[in-house]
Amino acid sequence: MKGVMLQGTASHVGKSILTTAICRMLTRKGFQISPFKAQNMSSHSVVLETGREIAISQYEQAEASGRKAEPWMNPILLKPLKKMRTEVFLAGESQGVITGASFKDLYYQRALLAIKKGLTQAENSSDFVIIEGAGSPVEMNLKERDLANMAVARLAEVPVLLIADIERGGVFASIAGTLALLTEKERSRVKGIIINKFSGNPSLFTNGVEWLENYTNLPVLGVIPYIQHQLDEEDSLHETESSFQPNLTSKEADYERLADHLEANINVEKLMKILGGAS
Repeated sequence: MKGVMLQGTASHVGKSILTTAICRMLTRKGFQISPFKAQNMSSHSVVLETGREIAISQYEQAEASGRKAEPWMNPILLKPLKKMRTEVFLAGESQGVITGASFKDLYYQRALLAIKKGLTQAENSSDFVIIEGAGSPVEMNLKERDLANMAVARLAEVPVLLIADIERGGVFASIAGTLALLTEKERSRVKGIIINKFSGNPSLFTNGVEWLENYTNLPVLGVIPYIQHQLDEEDSLHETESSFQPNLTSKEADYERLADHLEANINVEKLMKILGGAS
């Protein structure tokens, strides 16, 4: 399918916000966009008109894409509860509560089927599918039964952009380390890097961009300055089970600001080539 997957060097590098910005930017260019996240662990969710439930990030990405949110956009939602319990949703429908880390033992095959069906629906209803990963693609203890990152990119047959958060420091090591831990086939799927949450003038990072491009042999598509926004944060595990109330008021101004900000700081031409399948 035509599209791209945004994977991060870690959690909280800004994948959700960048995915939302890309969705709005491409929608403004006249494309029909399908946002997609195969597996989401989040206490922040939205109940749709149909009664099904998906993560707030995919709801907002659908809104940014000018379309109604659908359960297939987030086939697996894991809602963390108290006392090491998790409520499992497949295609928006609750499957009950599990304890501990038993999800993959109990639901792996059904979850994989839900992801495949979701990807088919995403492809059939859009020009481009914009897929968000979860956490890091190189959690080595979890890779064998991955349902969130490279396994999804492989199922969708899409290229990958690697997102790194410069705000937390260690950006060079996080990028180099992530690429080093990928298999050769996984590494070949990565087509570009985005540096996120930069403070100050991005031109001051020119030598950093040059080093990364020389070392990784990958283009740095953009150095994105930090930007304030009013979108709901995807994860907040410290909250109680019922404390999150989604803010479903219009966020159109935020979507526009994020798209403007991204377009001003990313190489749109290179991004469009990657979306179209060019190396």
